[in-house]
Formats: sequence, structure tokens, C-alpha cells
Amino acid sequence: MSANYETILIEIHQQVGLVRINRPKVRNALNSTVLHELIDALETFDQNPEIGAMVITGDDQAFAGGADIKEMADASAVDMLTRSHIPLFDRLQGLHKPVIAAVSGWCLGGGNELAMSADMIVASETARFGQPEINLGVIPGAGGTQRLTRAVGKALAMEMVLNNRWLTAEEAQHFGLINRVIPLERYLDEALQLAGEIAARAPLAVRLGKEAINHAFESFLSDGLEDERRAFYLLFASQDQKEGMKAFAEKRKADWKGE
Repeated sequence: MSANYETILIEIHQQVGLVRINRPKVRNALNSTVLHELIDALETFDQNPEIGAMVITGDDQAFAGGADIKEMADASAVDMLTRSHIPLFDRLQGLHKPVIAAVSGWCLGGGNELAMSADMIVASETARFGQPEINLGVIPGAGGTQRLTRAVGKALAMEMVLNNRWLTAEEAQHFGLINRVIPLERYLDEALQLAGEIAARAPLAVRLGKEAINHAFESFLSDGLEDERRAFYLLFASQDQKEGMKAFAEKRKADWKGE
């Protein structure tokens, strides 16, 4: 893993890899450098057998206040098509291991799209979620209209995308956008704890469970059920399945090997 990142900081907390977006002077605005470095770090963690889950965060004031508008202001449609970093969001969702977004303060535009590309969101009570692209004469382009609608429903997504409605942390939890609302001083610790608990579980089952849920999120029910069934059967070829059921019968903690 590179030690020369310009816009992010990386840490390892036992079995959890942590990536901090580090552009506090611009509310952690997402430019191409941030996103390329973020994905590089996460993909490196994803390939590390000692890491079982990852956390993305910003700082207490902002997870990410949006995309870096200066980088896009004068771009043409062809420029955006050829140099766009939007596919990096899909690479994030394609990671095998779970990713948790720890959100505090502003989580707007591309920041909200980044958080939604993670598998779970833990937020501080100060978090604010929104898609304000309409104020710039555009719409979300990195999944905001799609993932947001699936998370909160058509009516609320319409209001957020077309009329710049923001959600408080409590509202975001109520509407199903996030998992937990935690006091400001503990939200990152809570996200790291959740990631650590997941990282301690059977790695193959976690990976296939994540894939099956994402399939359900993106497909028809019948396709998702077939995918789930295949993954369920496949896990019976793993040593972790044998160990897990034996440990249950023997009333002891399982020793997961990821095999």
C-alpha cells in the first residue's frame, strides 16, 4: 500500500482497515485524486487476508461535502465521458469485503453517493444527507438517483433530487438510508466496532452474504433467490461451515479460517 497518498490517511485497527478522506479545508470535496486514492487503499485492504472489513470516514465536520466543482465546471459532455471517475463508485461496491461509511457533518452530493456505495452507514447525530446537484443545473451522476430511490423510496428521492431536501441523521435512519445514529464523540468508534465484529465472522459467508444482498438490491426477486440458493449450497463445501456447525454443537467459539 502506498505511503504517499495526498488526500487520504490510512490506518489498521486489528482486522479493520480505515480510510480517512483528508481535505478539511474544502469539506473533504471529492476530486479524481481522492477517489483514485480511496479505491486504491480499499482494494489493497480487500486483498489483505488479515483485513476482514473496511471503514471510510472524513472528519467531524464533513464526511464529504460533495464533488470538487472546480474540477468539473468547464468540462464538456465528452470530457465527462472520457475522464469521468464515476466508475470508481462501482468498483467500491464491487469489493468483496464489507465497507462501512462513518459519517459526520456534511454528506452531500458525491459524498452521499459515496456513502451509499458502502454496505452500511453509521452516522453521528450531526450528519446531514442530501443531493443538491439541482442547484448547479445537473442531477446526481454517481448513483444518487438510483441508490437513493431504492433506499428511501420514490417520493422522498424526488424531493431530495428535485428540490434539494436534506435529511437529518434521525430522518435518514427513519427512512432506511443509514443503520445507526450515534453521539458525535462515539460514531467512528461505533463504526470500527461494527466492522470489527463482522471481520471476526466466517469470511466466505460474509463475502457471499454481501454479494447475495447486493444482488437482491439490484435484481428481480426470482434472480436473487436463485443467487442466494447457490451461495448457500456453495458454503457447504467450505471448512468454515464444518467448523461453525461443529463449534455450535460443542458449545464453543468457532475458529474461522476463511476456507
